[in-house]
Amino acid sequence: MRSFFAKYKMFGMVLLGLSIVIVLLFYGALEPKKALPIYQPSMVDKTLVDSTLHYKKKYHTIGDFELINQNGETITQENYRDKIYVADFFFTTCPTICPIMTKNMAAIQQVILDKQDVLLLSHSVTPAIDSVPQLKKYALEKGVFDEKWNLVTGDKKQIYELARKSYLAVKNDGDGGPYDMIHTENFILVDKERRIRGFYDGTDQEDVGRLLQDLEVLRTSYLE
Repeated sequence: MRSFFAKYKMFGMVLLGLSIVIVLLFYGALEPKKALPIYQPSMVDKTLVDSTLHYKKKYHTIGDFELINQNGETITQENYRDKIYVADFFFTTCPTICPIMTKNMAAIQQVILDKQDVLLLSHSVTPAIDSVPQLKKYALEKGVFDEKWNLVTGDKKQIYELARKSYLAVKNDGDGGPYDMIHTENFILVDKERRIRGFYDGTDQEDVGRLLQDLEVLRTSYLE
């Protein structure tokens, strides 16, 4: 009799274990997958957005561009076609937030080295100062891999318009001098359709970690 109950006790434990697994799988199937927002100008702090876009609520994408990278090569939106990328704004002589941002961008670079669908793009907000040789020097100092990360300079008006009208990431402030673009610490996550999917504090390691998590969510969405 004792062996009979022992036999069915074991059967019951196995059945209970299977039931728990089934419930967990069912719950996982029902749990909604994380979906990243698609940012529109109307969702962003107005001080970072050109006044012509303050009330735009849909169809916002990153505009076309033509800039020069650290190797003197012309970089356009075609270099980022069908790519997810992280963008930011910086300048090489910045003594405050830029060194931290660059260090964290370099950490992101290490994570994406084997991800063919992900790139980085850093725009100089002082293009008159950040010449190609200056960008190259900075790139070498900071460990930039040319195939993954472009540091770009070029026409100041174009960079300003990209910052204000596309990436929604620079304050309209200053006196018209070389340092009049007051940039934020934001890293901007852009999808393959050139839409903004996230803003992150590039000086905060925890927020950079959130960016990396969202990057994987975005990459996975293209595999479904």
